[in-house]
Amino acid sequence: MAVKPFLKWAGGKGQLLGAIRAKYPAELGADVTKYAEPFVGGGAVLFDILESYRLNEIYISDINRELILTYTTLSDNADALIAALSDMERAYLSASEEARKAMYYAKRDRFNALKTERSESVELAALFVFLNKTCFNGLYRVNAKGAFNVPQGSYRNPTICDADNLRAVSEKLQGVTIVCGDYALSRGFIDEHTFAYFDPPYRPLTATSSFTAYSQDGFGDAEQTELARFIDEMTERGAWVVASNSDPKNADENDDFFDRLYRRHTITRIDATRAINSISSGRGRVSELLIARG
Repeated sequence: MAVKPFLKWAGGKGQLLGAIRAKYPAELGADVTKYAEPFVGGGAVLFDILESYRLNEIYISDINRELILTYTTLSDNADALIAALSDMERAYLSASEEARKAMYYAKRDRFNALKTERSESVELAALFVFLNKTCFNGLYRVNAKGAFNVPQGSYRNPTICDADNLRAVSEKLQGVTIVCGDYALSRGFIDEHTFAYFDPPYRPLTATSSFTAYSQDGFGDAEQTELARFIDEMTERGAWVVASNSDPKNADENDDFFDRLYRRHTITRIDATRAINSISSGRGRVSELLIARG
């Protein structure tokens, strides 16, 4: 069966795959035999690549330790993960609304306790998926202490355990190098035979934007600038690089931050629908950036 992302992900690229595919290198699968995605998140582009091409080497990474644990658990121990999720789904869907709420927050507390212990258990991976499927908009956000703090979502019948897709994803992940760490660790993998896609935490459109605390460390303008230097370095190495980010011109038509930062590259503005704002007027179509080798 065709694989699809097994997680919901705020800012996920499923709706933009057509535009991103148009930026794939023509030699993908021929002279371009490797793929790197150093901010893997929900992996929409990763799974499109896995489904569509036969490549020699694939590398994914993320700084989110629990996300990467979930990928590795699904790769190495899919049966145990599916069993745990099946139990959680059965209990959650059969519960009353009040009991579901209590269950959600109890499991969020348990997740944070295991996270603090730096557990590598199947339970932690299963809790990651459970919370992703039942929290508000599939959002991953932490507070200053690093605790996951997203409230419960209002889904009536969430699919918590899609066993067929999880098994298909597990099969596709065999042989994929899965790394927990900073994007710069991909420097040792990326070369002239590599297509690399970068989907970092987006630059907030306003000073009061929320839902940006993906990690305790943050990803501000200094980090965006450092990433742009890294992308320039990888491009000079001969890699085919594509990157996504927010378009500052949605909020200020005079904000040329990314236009200046990626002046050596081709910038395409594409329409996207984003709905992570808790205020309905903050949802709708916005412009996003696709940055490709010039």
